[in-house]
Amino acid sequence: MSYVREMIELAIRKNPAEPEFHQAVQEVLLSIEPVFDRRPEYRQKSILERFIEPERVIMFRVPWFDDHGRMNVNRGFRIQFSSALGPYKGGLRFHPTVNLGILKFLAFEQILKNSLTTLPIGAGKGGSDFDPKGKSDSEVMRFCQSFMTELYRHIGPNADVPAGDIGVGGREIGFLFGQYKRLCREFSGVLTGKATNWGGSLIRPEATGYGSVYFAQNMLTTRHEGLEGKVCTVSGSGNVSQYTVKKLIELGAKCVSLSDSNGTIYDPSGIDAEKLAYVMELKNIRRGRIRDYAEKYPGVEYREGDRPWGIKCDCAFPSATQNEISEEDAKRLVGNGCMLVSEGANMPTVPDGVDVFLENKILYGPGKAANAGGVAVSALEMAQNSQRLSWPSEEVDNRLRGIMRSIHQASHAASEEYGDPGNLVMGANIAGFVKVADAMLDQGLV
Repeated sequence: MSYVREMIELAIRKNPAEPEFHQAVQEVLLSIEPVFDRRPEYRQKSILERFIEPERVIMFRVPWFDDHGRMNVNRGFRIQFSSALGPYKGGLRFHPTVNLGILKFLAFEQILKNSLTTLPIGAGKGGSDFDPKGKSDSEVMRFCQSFMTELYRHIGPNADVPAGDIGVGGREIGFLFGQYKRLCREFSGVLTGKATNWGGSLIRPEATGYGSVYFAQNMLTTRHEGLEGKVCTVSGSGNVSQYTVKKLIELGAKCVSLSDSNGTIYDPSGIDAEKLAYVMELKNIRRGRIRDYAEKYPGVEYREGDRPWGIKCDCAFPSATQNEISEEDAKRLVGNGCMLVSEGANMPTVPDGVDVFLENKILYGPGKAANAGGVAVSALEMAQNSQRLSWPSEEVDNRLRGIMRSIHQASHAASEEYGDPGNLVMGANIAGFVKVADAMLDQGLV
């Protein structure tokens, strides 16, 4: 049995009942297998044994009072997976589906994503099974304060810098930061995704969506094409989806879909700036459902319980959640003439679906490369906090464009070096892994 196969079996055996983590480990390790023929020292120094094992896993109780005085208890987590390249960096997710396996998968993916950004950041992920939906601001504040009362011991601007994720937006970041400041008696860049009037970076809310589109642009240039006039489908309707649509509109593409957990809207005339403003108000302020869009605008079709992948398109931007594109969905996309998939979400395509894209030579940008814009600008926010400066939006956006270009170039170059030109799954994984592995070699057995 090969070294890689041994490590996959080891990960499954040591982490039972964590299918998302198993999937992520298998996808990454199989794609980097060619590296070990050229770099035998990685096996000699047990790099993979250490690479698939988090440096630290923190799990804790989070008690809080609701508005009726009832005591509630949720579970909090922080996975500090790798600090080979810098302080742990990765988001906090508040959602009922959060468990240890999902966070380990997200933190594991974060290692390679953060490595690809070219910035000095390690990888982590955290969160809770707390659901902020339907909770008052006071309840969310009390939960966040209780959560941070434990988490603050394990984080710091030079140790671990969390950010937002699903269920953790500007409101939650503010409450978490306020409690950290009160406990530690310091105003530091311990969290990213802050409001711009107290230490946040311009372009941070837009970064993941914008970055996904910039990555798509870089993929299209390899075929001497651009986004103007392309019909695009986008899943989700949260932050990433909204800014993906915004950038697509700016670049002349026609976006025809958005979705949420209940269904999908198909707008054949395209989502314009006015309609997008309505979606932002609907989802960010009213916390409504995407079906309201179909009721407001004539000619829009609402597909209950469906995803956008049956809609004919040139480019697809899965921006909702993991495993949202099945093998059958991937075949439908290819059959409908889709030429590009750029993943705004983390691991939104199942492995068999990825194989469909690669076999059909689709321009496929895996999440760890295509959605790295968010963490890249988070790292730029850390830099601004360290300098006690705030950069103008043009500078941040230009740096983001440059980072996404570098990620594409590194991934494409690695795919060519290892004999499968254009396979950005292999290329991104190898480019990210080699950088981390070499740092691990340099730093000894830690």
